[in-house]
Amino acid sequence: MQPLSRITAATIDVLSVLDESAMPSWGLAIIKSSGRPAGSVYPILERLEASGWVTSSWEENDARTGPRRRYYELTADGATAARSAIASFRARAPRVVTA
Repeated sequence: MQPLSRITAATIDVLSVLDESAMPSWGLAIIKSSGRPAGSVYPILERLEASGWVTSSWEENDARTGPRRRYYELTADGATAARSAIASFRARAPRVVTA
């Protein structure tokens, strides 16, 4: 597994969705849960997979109509690195002060 060269707020949002999911998540579900656009989420997922943080597989359900879904999940090392990155990012994030 390779370290990520940059970890943005969007990357943290995608990692958080993957970390909170008990099962592999398909792309559109990650988009909806993260609140990020597809144009941000899919490149992040590709980068995470190329770095070994995430694995993906195509849906094998032939009975469902529509295009096949691609499912993503954190690797064991990716899950550990994701939790560390999320905690580190949140610790550095500016605090919002309410009056």
